[in-house]
Amino acid sequence: MRIATWNVNSIRARLPIVCSWLAEHRPDVLCLQETKVEDEKFPGEEFGKFGYQICFFGQRTYNGVAILSRSPVKDLCKGLPGLPEDEQRRFLAGTLNGIRILNIYIPNGQAVDSPKFLYKLHFVNRLRAFLETSHRPGEPLILLGDFNVAPEPEDVYSPEEWEGEVLFHPDARAAIGTLKAWGLVDLFRKHHAGPGHYTWWDYRVGAFRRNMGLRIDHIWATQPVADRCGSCEIDRSPRAGERPSDHAPVIASIDGF
Repeated sequence: MRIATWNVNSIRARLPIVCSWLAEHRPDVLCLQETKVEDEKFPGEEFGKFGYQICFFGQRTYNGVAILSRSPVKDLCKGLPGLPEDEQRRFLAGTLNGIRILNIYIPNGQAVDSPKFLYKLHFVNRLRAFLETSHRPGEPLILLGDFNVAPEPEDVYSPEEWEGEVLFHPDARAAIGTLKAWGLVDLFRKHHAGPGHYTWWDYRVGAFRRNMGLRIDHIWATQPVADRCGSCEIDRSPRAGERPSDHAPVIASIDGF
């Protein structure tokens, strides 16, 4: 199974880019974040032409997550349990080919001294509690999406400059570290070491051209899945095109599912 995650920064604005990418890469599963569209306006018919079934959980202007799959999605869960149903739409889970997939869009946090940063930490803590009560590290599970956190200094082009910012704050890193410690493996880091591997670049100051990025989009998995992961790559090519998302897709290949 080839599974990908991509923050598209508005599915309607990036629809031609996403369709072109799907035509070329044909992943079995594509998880999207920041779709920025309410469910009734999601352009599902376009993806149906490529043979995908679509599950979505979105809202106008902000947030939104979706799963595109070539196989039926079972036991769909919309919204992170433990948070009010009318809160931000950032969590969509389903079972595909025997793997439980959790598609998440962790809040950015805006500013460290803001309520939005506290909400970010609360969201991650709720996610950890959900894993603790609803799943086991020994089961096949993938947690993926836009985490809005670079876990380690090597995931940031300039750690000194970014230290203490919302995407590289000690409290945010500690929170997702606790999440990972539940029993998850960073599939990209299983195959790639060292700095220079990023998934997000600011639109300004020529950040992409200069590779001034952060690795904030992740595919993490429990050990039974990680053991069968043959590769995990960042595809920078869509970011280099016209009117791109500021994020690049990440793709993992899982054998035996």
